[in-house]
Amino acid sequence: MQTSICRVEVAPDLTRPERKADVDAILASTLLSFGVIFVAELGDKSQLMALTFATRFKIWPVIIGITAATALVHLVSVGIGYGLGASLPTGWISLAAAVAFIAFGFWTLHGDHLTDEEKDKVNRTKKSAIIAVGTAFFLAELGDKTMLATITLATDHGWLGVWIGSTLGMVAADVLAIGIGMALGKALPEKAIRYGAAALFFIFGVWLLVEAIRTLSA
Repeated sequence: MQTSICRVEVAPDLTRPERKADVDAILASTLLSFGVIFVAELGDKSQLMALTFATRFKIWPVIIGITAATALVHLVSVGIGYGLGASLPTGWISLAAAVAFIAFGFWTLHGDHLTDEEKDKVNRTKKSAIIAVGTAFFLAELGDKTMLATITLATDHGWLGVWIGSTLGMVAADVLAIGIGMALGKALPEKAIRYGAAALFFIFGVWLLVEAIRTLSA
């Protein structure tokens, strides 16, 4: 009696390398966006607002409000940036990003201060802490350099990684400001922070400019 052996060949899973590549791309864009937005937030008025709110409310409601507002604003930002990136050539995107980051450097050197109206919103609010902080941060971030930087990043990187990284980067910078502010009071080295952040923006800008020239000249 002969026994027949049925050999079943399993097709290789071709999706695993692709999934790994997708995960790596998301991780890379998350880390890049975290670093860029963290730098962008240094010395920004949002840090001043975070520190001011922390003197009036408990820290956790302030952090939750900041996180919610940042996630919403940056979700809109990556949507705008992703839409622009899909319709623009890579070289010109890099060139526009280089100009944007160099402009952010000069913007950072100029500094940021709370207006009297923004101070009043922080000091006179009687709403719950999360709603008050979230609303104030949402309005403050519209058109701010961190929003523009997020749009710029999303034109050339995956929207999910940019959204996660930019949100975490901004929250981390604001939490750092709260912690340092509570520890040191008013003795904050604002100029040193501002100059350091501006220098990093210039470095990002020059790097992107070199990449743009290489792409356009190829």
